Order: sequence, then C-alpha cells, then structure tokens
Amino acid sequence: MDPLRAPLDPVALARALIDIDSTTGREGELGSWLAGFLRERGYRVDEQPVSEGRFNVLAMLDAAPLVVLSTHFDCVPPFFPGREERGLLFGRGSCDAKGILAAQVAAAERLRAGGETRIALLFVVGEERGSDGARVANTRAPAGVRYLVNGEPTDNRLGLATRGVLRVRLKARGRAAHSAFPELGESAIDKLLDALMVIRGIQLPDDPILGRTHYNVGLIDGGVAPNVVSSQASAELLFRIVGDAAPVREALGPIEGIVDVEHVLDIPAVRMHTVPGLETAVFPYTTDVPLLDRWGTPLLCGPGSIHVAHTDEEHVAIDELQAAVGLYERLVLELLHL
Repeated sequence: MDPLRAPLDPVALARALIDIDSTTGREGELGSWLAGFLRERGYRVDEQPVSEGRFNVLAMLDAAPLVVLSTHFDCVPPFFPGREERGLLFGRGSCDAKGILAAQVAAAERLRAGGETRIALLFVVGEERGSDGARVANTRAPAGVRYLVNGEPTDNRLGLATRGVLRVRLKARGRAAHSAFPELGESAIDKLLDALMVIRGIQLPDDPILGRTHYNVGLIDGGVAPNVVSSQASAELLFRIVGDAAPVREALGPIEGIVDVEHVLDIPAVRMHTVPGLETAVFPYTTDVPLLDRWGTPLLCGPGSIHVAHTDEEHVAIDELQAAVGLYERLVLELLHL
C-alpha cells in the first residue's frame, strides 16, 4: 500500500506537531512543516500570510468545500515536548489544540478514502492572543462553504454556546504631590479604586444558557513611590460576556466620570449548531468561531479537557483522541447530507 494512502495515525501526527515549538508569535516553523505534510498527501495548500513569518494553512481537495474542519496551531507558553504514559499524551498543545488538529486531518483522510472530497482543513495562528489568524482567514473564505467545525477541548461534546469577551482598560489621571501634603495632589490610585468599587456593585447581564456575566481584574498598575501621591493608575478587566457587549458597555457608564474607559477587545457570545444524538454542553471560554462567521454555520467540538489546557500537565487521553477521528468523520457526513 502507498504509505501516503495508509490510514493516518492521529497519535503519531499529534506527537510530531507537539514537538515543534509554536507558541504564539513563533508559529512559522510548524506552519511550514504542516503545509509540506499536507502537500505531500495531495492537498492543495494555501498559506495565508498573517504577519512576518506567520501564516494560516488552508488545505483543500478537488471539490469546492462545503464543510471545513478547523482549529489553531499556536499554543500558550512555555513550550514542552510530548510524552506518552498511562494512556495519556502529554505536551504543550496536546489538547489545545494540536491533538485536535491531528484528529481532524485523520478524519479528512478517512473521508477522502471513502470518496468524499467536499471538505477542507483550516488551521490558523494567533488564537491564544487576539485571534489575528482568524481575522485574516475570515477575509478569505471560499464561496459556498456551509459549515465550520471548529476544534477546541470539549471532551468530544458538541458546544451549545460559548461566552464572549469584553476587555477594557481603565486609566485614571491625578496630580503628583509629596505625600506629606496630600491636599496639594490628586491621587489617581484613589480614583481607580473608586471606579473598581462601583463596578463591583453593577448589575451585569445574565442568560438562561450561559449564566451571569462575570469579570476578572487581571492587571493593576500605578504610582511611582510610597511617598508620592500618584499621578497615574490603570487596570485591565476581562468580562466573560453572555451575549453582545453593548449592555456591558452601557453598564460601565457610571465610571466614565471617574476614569477613562478604553475598549480593547470585543468578541460576542455565540450559539452553535448541534447534531441530534450527540452529547452537548455549554462552555465558558471564547474561541475563534465569532471571528470566522463567513465560513458557514459553526459547530464546536474536540478531544481533551479545557481544565488541563494551558497547564504544565496538559494532556489528552489517547483513546479520546482516536475517538475524535470518528466523531469528526460522522459530523462531516451528517452535515453534507443536511
């Protein structure tokens, strides 16, 4: 049998992907390896430039694609290589999302072996830090694509919905003075704290499926020394929103007289398509799906648990990874016949 036509081992492919460092901003080496791998197997590969040395990989067969399997191949730092033990595949990206990528390629190979070529593979950079790859891909969607099956760790369940994000930066301005004469100054830190206390009492939107909007004060900065009244202070907050960002923006109105509010990132919550007979769940994280709305109706699923993604023990169960191949194959076949 031609080795390029033999069934693809998703675990071996995942190991090869994991062992190449592709932390966000350093995806070039893996992108080149992946594009070459897919070309060798007969795919038409388009490298979509995103920034210097970084590009998305779109792989197509002979027919115009109706269903696209997609995920990202960048990872959070720090990089660490793969290993197998106790039926688990460890390594950075094992579940988020190189194991998923390997399962999607293996599923596409099964479908092609069965004569189905109306599929494509889209693998993007930058998902972990602003989704610049998805933004570029959304300007280059092939005509006629009907469904996008996006891969993130969902324990092989279909996503009903995911939260969006609203990231804001608060900037307070004051007037420096010697701390022995506070009346001569104006504390920016005090203003920032006042704004944060107001936010703690704000009623935020809720949703019957996704629950209540919550937020995290992730960064605080300000002042120059303990004996100086601060002239500047800032904080960055990330709201996990349950719909559109507009109601949250409106809820922040009362603090605009205290601090400047800069809106840094806005990605809405999303409802996804599901398939009868498959387990579903709601996920509180955000994906590339809202930024790929020109790629058809979205679905979300993939092997692995989000609870171990980004950790120093990131892993995916090998049985679950192999089962994902059949899951993706089934999804594509059902979607092609809807």
